[in-house]
Amino acid sequence: MKKLDLGKEKISKLLLAFSIPCIISMLINSVYNIVDQIFIGKGVGTIGNAATNVIFPIVIICNAVAGLIGNGSAANLSLRLGEGKKEEASKSVASSITLLFISAIVVAIIGELLLPALIKLFGSTPNVYDSAITYGRIILLGAPFMIVYTGLSSIIRSDGSPRYAMFFLCIGAVINLVLDPIFIFKFNWGVAGGAYATIIGQIISFIIAILYLRKFKSVKINKSDYKLTKEVLKSVGLGLSSFITQMTVMALFIVMNNLMTKYGASSIYGSDIPLSVYGVISKLNSFYVSAVLGISIGAQPIIGYNYGARNLKRVKETLKLVLIINFTIGIIFNLILQICPQVLINLFISKSDVNYDLFLKFGIACSRIFLGVCFLNAFEMTCSIVIQSLGNVVKSTLVSFTRQIILFIPLSIVLCHIYGLYGALYAGIAADTICFIVVCFIFSSEYKKLNVKEEKIELNSKEVSGQPLTNYVITIAREYGSGGRYVGKLLASKLNIPIYDKEIIMLDAKKSGFAPEYVKEIEEKKNFYQNDNLLFEANTKVIENLAKQPCVIVGRCSDYILKDNKNVIKVFLYSNLEDKINRGIKYYHLDKDKAKRVINKTNKERKKYYENYTGIDWGSNYDISLNVDSIGVEKVVDVLINYINNK
Repeated sequence: MKKLDLGKEKISKLLLAFSIPCIISMLINSVYNIVDQIFIGKGVGTIGNAATNVIFPIVIICNAVAGLIGNGSAANLSLRLGEGKKEEASKSVASSITLLFISAIVVAIIGELLLPALIKLFGSTPNVYDSAITYGRIILLGAPFMIVYTGLSSIIRSDGSPRYAMFFLCIGAVINLVLDPIFIFKFNWGVAGGAYATIIGQIISFIIAILYLRKFKSVKINKSDYKLTKEVLKSVGLGLSSFITQMTVMALFIVMNNLMTKYGASSIYGSDIPLSVYGVISKLNSFYVSAVLGISIGAQPIIGYNYGARNLKRVKETLKLVLIINFTIGIIFNLILQICPQVLINLFISKSDVNYDLFLKFGIACSRIFLGVCFLNAFEMTCSIVIQSLGNVVKSTLVSFTRQIILFIPLSIVLCHIYGLYGALYAGIAADTICFIVVCFIFSSEYKKLNVKEEKIELNSKEVSGQPLTNYVITIAREYGSGGRYVGKLLASKLNIPIYDKEIIMLDAKKSGFAPEYVKEIEEKKNFYQNDNLLFEANTKVIENLAKQPCVIVGRCSDYILKDNKNVIKVFLYSNLEDKINRGIKYYHLDKDKAKRVINKTNKERKKYYENYTGIDWGSNYDISLNVDSIGVEKVVDVLINYINNK
């Protein structure tokens, strides 16, 4: 994060740094399955390919859980860092890691218990069942390791170490690649050999990923942070889109597997060939999907950070660049599928296989029909991840849900009923086209919101010929420990007007004739009411003079002094005792007991001082009162600016 400034570095450089390792990481997840399928296809044949296809929904479930927690935590980390909330960021990351471990173990146990039923649900034929059971049992042993390292890879990338994430994923993939031919061909272990090669690679990746937990750059994680807290819910919420995306893919996979076996049985191909081919085509498509998602997820820290930092111009620049790159990838992949699909299909089956001709024929048809306009998916996948990065989980989920559930599954069922096996292939083109049109409207809506928000930010922050952006004087009374002074400084900065706080001491001294040191001493002791009224009279004249021009005035009964001024907005800021104590500990370096004593004493003195000179209850004579810690300093300032604009 120190080497790559997400708020200032060139967008293309950032995207290159984050996306290339992310693409490789995503591709490696595909490699684990596709390498198994290639070697099993060559060594075992059609049945072996079909078995890996039947088990693939379990892999999707693991990726869904990892994405729910990992991608959500990564998005939350970027947003919190952009907002400058490092403490929240560290707690959310640590809680997410704990949840990741718990979820990984639960998924593996449930999978082992329900495997026979799941295999039937996932579309297995009688010929494939035994191979699927063998392959699935072993794959589930590695499921906890896969879920943890996959989830951690997203968090590690967002922490500013995409190369580290790429490294441990590559190591596992290389081990899998080396062991597959040894176990399948030399030891003749068949589908079991492919599964063992996979989980050995996953365990190595897991070990290297765990070693990173002490190396976080952007946050400092303490042991106490690893307990599950409500903060983890924010991360899970932001990862919900990733989870639903994967689960909708799984639902589609299950439906298509069952359609392949059902309608394949009444075709020239039989049940096993379409089931096997669909698995191959899906794995080929996963390479394209991995590239697009890799670019999009790699852009997530850039978009999330700049959105949190209110730098929307960089958000839009990143978004445009991501869309251009992803559409280019999609068009190239689509052309390859149309021009030379047989080259890709031949990777997964031996020419000596008795089913070779039918396998190749149906594989080419799937490539050219089923994935006929798959380049349009680039837009849907990009928008889903980007909208998630902006914190809009509902729309992101809708984007993910549209293609698979709302369009693809109903269309494939209906068209299969009309056209038989090939109806499922026609459904691919129809769903991709309609989904593209729907997502265009959703994306347009979100982009317009970015433009509107950017205009508001520019209006609130830009200087207009050196003139202030308001004609009002804003007085701020505040409880000690509520952050009122910082709110005042930030508000004055955004409105391009001066702020007067401690500067008034010198002006009071000059006006009253008292020595500045004396005025400062009694100011610190909060005992104005014990002294002559000369000082308060001087204070009154100073504030009345300052109020001739727009400004922010903090404390000193300024709301009462300017009560007859029509251009005054009176603000009172407070927070809960616990929040004030935490602020005292964090910013004033007090221990908890002392912070509580100082807060209570100071607020008691402020109340007494105010009521002594005004005769009015402290906290009652204001236009607007806000709890700072309930919504945060930034949002308090936004609320005040909106209030001023409405005035």
